[in-house]
Amino acid sequence: MQDKNSIPANFNPLDREDQIYKNWEAKGYFHAETDPSKRPYTIMMPPPNITGQLHMGHALDSTLQDILIRWRRMQGYSALWLPGTDHASIATEAKVVDQIRSEGLQKEEIGREGFLERSWAWKEKYGSTISRQLRKMGASCDWERERFTLDKGLSDAVETVFVDLYNKGLIYRGKRMVNWCPDCNTSISDIEVVFKDQASHLWHLDYPLEDGSGVLSVATTRPETMLGDTAVAVHPDDPRYTELVGKYLVLPLVGRRIPIIADDYVSREFGTGCVKITPAHDPNDFQMGERHGLEFIEVMDEHGIMNEQAGTYAGLTREACRVKIVADLEAAGALHHIEPYSHSVGTCQRCGTTVEPRASLQWFVKMEPLAKPAIDVVEEGEIRFVPAHFEKTYFNWMQNIRDWCISRQLWWGHRIPAWYCENEACGHVHVAKAAPETCENCGGTAFRQDEDTLDTWFSSALWPFSTLGWPEHTPDFEYFYPTDVLVTGYDIIFFWVARMIFSAIEQTGRIPFHTVSIHGMVRDSLGRKMSKSLNNGVDPLDIIAKYGADALRYALVTGTAPGNDQRYQEEVLDAGRAFSNKIWNAFRFVLMNLDEDEPEIDVQQLQLEDRWILSRVNTVIDDVTKSLEGFELGVALARIYSFIWEEFCDWYIEMAKPRLFDKTHAGRTTAQAILLQVLRQSMQLLHPFMPFLTEEVYQYLPQSAESIMISTWPEAKPELIDVNAEKNMSVLFDATRQIRQLRMEMQVSPKKRIQALVLSEDREVRAHFVTAAAYLERLAGVGTLEVAETGTEVDTSALTVVFSRGTIYIPMEDMVDLAKERERLREEEGKLLSDLAHSDKTLGSPGFTDRAPAAVVQKERDKRADIENRLKATRERLAALGEAAAAK
Repeated sequence: MQDKNSIPANFNPLDREDQIYKNWEAKGYFHAETDPSKRPYTIMMPPPNITGQLHMGHALDSTLQDILIRWRRMQGYSALWLPGTDHASIATEAKVVDQIRSEGLQKEEIGREGFLERSWAWKEKYGSTISRQLRKMGASCDWERERFTLDKGLSDAVETVFVDLYNKGLIYRGKRMVNWCPDCNTSISDIEVVFKDQASHLWHLDYPLEDGSGVLSVATTRPETMLGDTAVAVHPDDPRYTELVGKYLVLPLVGRRIPIIADDYVSREFGTGCVKITPAHDPNDFQMGERHGLEFIEVMDEHGIMNEQAGTYAGLTREACRVKIVADLEAAGALHHIEPYSHSVGTCQRCGTTVEPRASLQWFVKMEPLAKPAIDVVEEGEIRFVPAHFEKTYFNWMQNIRDWCISRQLWWGHRIPAWYCENEACGHVHVAKAAPETCENCGGTAFRQDEDTLDTWFSSALWPFSTLGWPEHTPDFEYFYPTDVLVTGYDIIFFWVARMIFSAIEQTGRIPFHTVSIHGMVRDSLGRKMSKSLNNGVDPLDIIAKYGADALRYALVTGTAPGNDQRYQEEVLDAGRAFSNKIWNAFRFVLMNLDEDEPEIDVQQLQLEDRWILSRVNTVIDDVTKSLEGFELGVALARIYSFIWEEFCDWYIEMAKPRLFDKTHAGRTTAQAILLQVLRQSMQLLHPFMPFLTEEVYQYLPQSAESIMISTWPEAKPELIDVNAEKNMSVLFDATRQIRQLRMEMQVSPKKRIQALVLSEDREVRAHFVTAAAYLERLAGVGTLEVAETGTEVDTSALTVVFSRGTIYIPMEDMVDLAKERERLREEEGKLLSDLAHSDKTLGSPGFTDRAPAAVVQKERDKRADIENRLKATRERLAALGEAAAAK
């Protein structure tokens, strides 16, 4: 505990956050032990790329995970949040290639080994940047267990899985149509292709019949691929072309003889009903080519440059070739016409280059056998998505999944453990972690390893268990696996979530996690995605430098709901900073008014406000805990904020001041004890959300644990929940707010004591106000208070305050005139009518009354009844004022 006399006037996050974090890490608070006496709770951090810099998505993702892990740690779990980074094959290789090119070299010139040395050096220099940045966010992950996807242990797991799937017939090598990025110079999977709408043209070309009897018109968005055409297809039931099936056309500019074939794939309604077939450059044409035994002619190389098969167009880029071919077709009279055409074009997620469909010899995972059990575990509730509607996204992809191309033509990554016998007469493929001594097919002893590496997502799919030591059954694996929750954005359900599920089931026989908590994206204040092109990105480190990490965490969680996008707004950061200041000032006040380190509560001295605040804090403890259990982190923070700011600071501290300032008051020590207890519990509830401020406050509180991080999460005590105290205080607060508002509108001096008459038909309310006179004096400046039944004669010129269960009348005297009071009441009437209409609309909606919980519906009905009562009282008062004016 620190000396309360040393408390600074303000909490400066820039001075303290780094020091607090270093102390946490040095003392090992983040480390989780395999403790049989505790329940494990495990979260695996989605590994950011080593090329990455902290962005708002990372900041949100890490904050949500940190909230959950801090909460469970305080609940007594052995809470493991395992961090790590991904080697990011394509992105990292691109960085190193750029570095090499800046030296005037190509990667082929330095060779594979030299390139890998460069890549590891780059990783050592830059790869830990994001880990350091996550520390600035307050991430309490177990850095002692930090992993990297190219670690020896993880690499062993990757090879084990590859060999296992190959031996089961679930990995195969074959020539298939793949998505090829000419810039990254590698194949990419379907889900790494981003489709973008592009304005282009549809070129209509005339292909002459070999016998000279006419032409067939075909339409294409890619005229450069016509050089690889090996057929034109029509529908077998299209009467326009029935007699032409089996005949031949002459390919313009090339002179190649190509057949007219019939295939059900062709749509009779689209265009002329004739489709040019380029098996080597279109996935649908590829399948048709296989069905009809067509020739496959590749006219482009892996860089998107026209090759020798393109004849005179060889050496041109595909874009330049398109321009020249269109001009040549027009000159040859083979260009029928051109029309504007917008269509969706696949681009590489990494670099934005237009993807080229390319027939290539690649390695694939057979997905259908793996997908079924992965679908079953979600359908049967073993794994749940939060929100549940994301299950539909998951099912849609898994039920329509295609075989996964896992080979990449890169050097940085896990090299495929396949070995080819170099005996030219053999060429047998051996799949194993190491090259065999002899070929099982021919007895040869010379082998070469496959040049390709594995898709980055292949290793990431093993992350929940490979990081714990699998395939060895280590103590960590046995204790922490399966993990508990995966926190991730909806944009990688396909990339990562689905692959982790089917990989875990296949390799471990168990699910990788029980819950998938989905969050949305952080967008700019206009709702746009943050991007370099829009120049609307926000650097979290800049925010931390200005506001501190707690304010950023507050802003990221405030108003967030599972699965929903949120907008970045700087005013929320200001609100977070204001909240910190409010807490700091309240904390300083409490400690400066303590006489002893640990005052005790005397139940005989409990006053109404004491019973109320003890009831409220226990209600809030229960509500916050339930919200965290349901992954409603934004709701949990809102409850804590409202309680600390309004109930604890604005109400209870103010109500406790007379006892604190009167050193002879019998209830003074009890007020001190309750202030300290509620402050401590409030800081513990807030700690997962704003860890730095709460730790600093906690260190000054007497009789506290070594750190708030390892203190015990508060548990609600039902015996302290006092419904009557909460109800009575609610009435008092309502009346106080109304009187304060009236005084402000009438510009009554805060020092002036006023008289008030409370009328209510409720005996309990009347009794409460008799005992509440002292509160109204302190909080609303009421000097003299009378209480009577509804119907008691009242001076018609008195000012009126309508509260939830009665009416307060304040003598007009010389403060205001009747006209002004009537105007105020008419405004109040208008507001109440608006509130009533809104409530009626809510209750009239079947979507609300049928789907909302019964307690929520009843609360809305009670609210409506209260509005009606207040409206009635307001109108009665307006009528009375009208009579008073007439009498005068």
